[in-house]
Amino acid sequence: MNQLNWLADYLAQLADNHVIAAPDAVALAPARVLHIEHEDWAAATRLAAKLQLRHAGLWVDPLDTAPAPEATLRVYACLEQHGDYLVLATSVPLNRPLLASQTPYFVGVNRLERHAHDLTGIVFSDHPDARRWTRHQAWTATDFPLRQDFVSAAPKRRTPADVDYPFVSVQGAGVYEIPVGPVHAGIIEPGHFRFHAAGEDVLRLEERLGYVHKGIEKLAVGRDPAGLIRLAARVSGDSSVAHAWAACLALERATGSDVPARAVQLRAVLAERERIANHLGDLGAICNDVGFAFVQMQCARLREQWQRRNRALFGHRLLMDTLIPGGVVHDLTGAECHQLRVDHAALRKEIAPLFDVIDDHPSLDDRLLTTGILSRHDARELGCTGYVGKASGLAFDLRCDQPYAPYDTLRFEVPVQQEGDVAARVRVRLAEVRTSLWLLERLLDGLPEGDISAPLAAAAPNATGLGAVDGWRGETLSFIRFDDAGRIARYFPRDPSWFTWPALERLILGNIVPDFPVCNKSVNGSYAGHDL
Repeated sequence: MNQLNWLADYLAQLADNHVIAAPDAVALAPARVLHIEHEDWAAATRLAAKLQLRHAGLWVDPLDTAPAPEATLRVYACLEQHGDYLVLATSVPLNRPLLASQTPYFVGVNRLERHAHDLTGIVFSDHPDARRWTRHQAWTATDFPLRQDFVSAAPKRRTPADVDYPFVSVQGAGVYEIPVGPVHAGIIEPGHFRFHAAGEDVLRLEERLGYVHKGIEKLAVGRDPAGLIRLAARVSGDSSVAHAWAACLALERATGSDVPARAVQLRAVLAERERIANHLGDLGAICNDVGFAFVQMQCARLREQWQRRNRALFGHRLLMDTLIPGGVVHDLTGAECHQLRVDHAALRKEIAPLFDVIDDHPSLDDRLLTTGILSRHDARELGCTGYVGKASGLAFDLRCDQPYAPYDTLRFEVPVQQEGDVAARVRVRLAEVRTSLWLLERLLDGLPEGDISAPLAAAAPNATGLGAVDGWRGETLSFIRFDDAGRIARYFPRDPSWFTWPALERLILGNIVPDFPVCNKSVNGSYAGHDL
């Protein structure tokens, strides 16, 4: 049986039984990897789309250390269905890096493919958008920073502004453009938003991101595992725990390392604290964007108290550098656990009347209900997860659908709304705060005795690992490959924002320009998590 026929049977089994299990597949827990010939890439993609798998990410690993013509680019595409993961993998020669695009079948992978091209030089045939995405004007069209033949040098002049980016134009009587950014009046990171409007009605929104490209993937090369986790914690500052945990899981799976049960439980405590802090901040900001400053003040106060406790017990307000390979840095004493329980009770008491106001207040309802509707179809097509997907009827949550320790011992109801508007995204956030408070109590109740870290085992040459966690924004992935010396050869973190930024372009259509701030904040895509 050839590989493509095997893939057809394999994916049919996945669709029928909701189980990935095949004796030939290569393990890359929690996924299974299927290696196929690059000529079969398009056919495999069509089949995956027909079976309605969700595209969860694409990345390219330059394996260009071998002499030509053996040097290759390894391409991975992660697919998910009912909590099961399948990774398609193929290789293309570096001297002819051509592969069929998956964007015609999975529109959410559009920018990921363009990002991969800009950094590795791979060309995706039949891609509907050939414009550069990540490179901007920093490098020439033949410079690909992730390849080993790339030579980094200090620029001889300031990088020119990206003023010639060909935004799509909308023609018609009374249609005008509104350019917003990339420099904004507030403290948010830079991003350009090009509106086409007639009167106040938005006809089209096109985003231009990548202004804060940090070179994360290049900076990872050559790091030791501890250094990688410090880097992962800085992919997106508000998702420090999510990205660090995903990277830790990738390292630990690649090396076959065990993590003490107490450390696993403490990681979940940190993740739920991160979720609560960010939801409180966004709930206040959403209300502030429609002029309801009272809620903003209360949420800011509660978030500040919460983050001060982070600093006191875990060493950092945003919980940076609290995770390490094999465990966590800080333990909790009995007195500290008691203090957390007191905090949980106090927050639960404070949010009860506050959340009632947010959930049922006429002035808020007038601005949030039916505003910024993202349909279930669009959310599914783009691959949205987290509160954006849940507000549009998609119940996917890794903590339940692919439960990793310690969530595999906990059961809770995933909050789901069907309306897909700003109000629905607010209601999901309200429910997630309450759920996280409940989970924190259960995690402290079951906190086992024992160590909080264990040594990471040595990695075999070219060992790979995939980490997947449910961060506060949604599904967060991390891929790593070791080199022959036990250091990092490739790291790719996939933030949920890769899929929710395009959702903003869709949900703003039919709304008025003044509603953009609240629509944008209700999605709150991460610039840093996207602009690697």
